[in-house]
Amino acid sequence: MADELGPPDNYRLVDHDPGPPSPTQVSISIKAAGISFVDVLTASGGYQVKPPVPFIPGSECAGVIIAVGAEVEGLQVGDRAVASGWGGMFANVTNLPARTVRKMPEALSFEEAAVFPVSYATAWHALADRGQLKAGETLLVLGAGGATGYAAVQIGKHLGARVIGSASSDGKRMLATAGGADAVIDARGDDWREQVKAANDGKGVDVVFDPVGGEATDPAFRSLAWNGRHLVIGFPAGIAALRTNLPLLKGASLIGVDVRQFGIFEPEKSEANRDTVFALAAEGKLKPAVARSYALEDFRAAMEDAATGKSAGRIVLVMD
Repeated sequence: MADELGPPDNYRLVDHDPGPPSPTQVSISIKAAGISFVDVLTASGGYQVKPPVPFIPGSECAGVIIAVGAEVEGLQVGDRAVASGWGGMFANVTNLPARTVRKMPEALSFEEAAVFPVSYATAWHALADRGQLKAGETLLVLGAGGATGYAAVQIGKHLGARVIGSASSDGKRMLATAGGADAVIDARGDDWREQVKAANDGKGVDVVFDPVGGEATDPAFRSLAWNGRHLVIGFPAGIAALRTNLPLLKGASLIGVDVRQFGIFEPEKSEANRDTVFALAAEGKLKPAVARSYALEDFRAAMEDAATGKSAGRIVLVMD
């Protein structure tokens, strides 16, 4: 917890009793919590929406339900559950609205389930809703070894696309291949656009999944085919400036993806999407990759690890 947003050193472990759940909440004994770049950015105060303080980081977790509010239906004490929300999950116990909690797919471990909800809901919303990705089209995934990128590789293949994964290290490219990518390219190569063309038989790609931003955005947009769609997921590498003649010349679209606001403005569709990805996880068709696990007391090292973006796979906090 921290009284002021900032770097990991601002945060400390404290005794905190969330109390009993409200009538519409459940209490979860947390077994694992995911850490993403966005979690660290939010904790630092650098995210586009700043949380109130005092603040407990953590936006997704998995654990066991230990108490249920009087008005809650469909969940009970003892259920293994997975949840996502706006902070509060770097903890042993938390109270969460029952609407944000789902039974954990049996095919996933606690560590895998803890990093499943946000990335896979984001990637599904991006590709199925915003990008309208069709079977037979080509999908280029930037940051293919990262959280949402790896999810996009798996979902792209599930939707029937040819998937090209762009990643910055051998480990991340190997992970993208393991996730189903048909081809992988070096994100740091001087001939990056030539690699993209070669991976798609000299043609432009139909959809770009871009959770990277910065210098990667312009060449990726230029790699689109006619009627291409460039999906803006995030920009840890910086906010890019795109020349407006490019969409005109390519008949292409630049499309924003914000799964948090999607849940606010279109809650029923958002829940239907989550039904879909959780069902696919239960069938073993979607599964996140965990790079490393840290004990809760080592949360600062875990946050610093997640902030670097160098890991092939996700960073997870594991509670006793």
